[in-house]
Amino acid sequence: MAGLWNRLQRLLHHRWTEGQVRRAFPPEVLLRLERQVAASEARHSGQVRLCVEGGLPYSYIWRDATARERGVALFGKLRVWDTEQNNGVLIYLLMADHAIEIVADRALHRAVPAASWQAVLEGMQQDFRRDAYAQGMETALLRVSDLLAAHFPADAAHHTGHDASLPDTPVVQGRFFKDL
Repeated sequence: MAGLWNRLQRLLHHRWTEGQVRRAFPPEVLLRLERQVAASEARHSGQVRLCVEGGLPYSYIWRDATARERGVALFGKLRVWDTEQNNGVLIYLLMADHAIEIVADRALHRAVPAASWQAVLEGMQQDFRRDAYAQGMETALLRVSDLLAAHFPADAAHHTGHDASLPDTPVVQGRFFKDL
């Protein structure tokens, strides 16, 4: 019975937190992030996707799934894995659990030391503790872009522009938004 009670509490918390997404990421911030993703991808051959969720979908809460599980699932659903050089990256924020996940494709994961990813996460956590969500996401995007540019710089053979790339628009999930 305690497990059911805990799930219900978590469900209520996740649904309540969804309302905070719009305050933390208003349309002008999302547009600014979209432009920064486009500028980032001009510097390297990788793909960057940003995803913000207020709370997990019901099915994830019911089975006690983690933010990591959701981030990995979205990495696939958003097709971030579908890059020629296996160098896509998803920056995922789950506001209800105060969780940040950076999911990097195989080649990028091998090229970048764990300490570099940890530094990106710590910077985001510091900004988010101050409720500076936009700043945290922008700084993380810049740091991830620097890592991609260092290991997978743009060149004519592998970077043909945004016609062949994934959308640059941040994905925002929750009660007020389309679910994936």
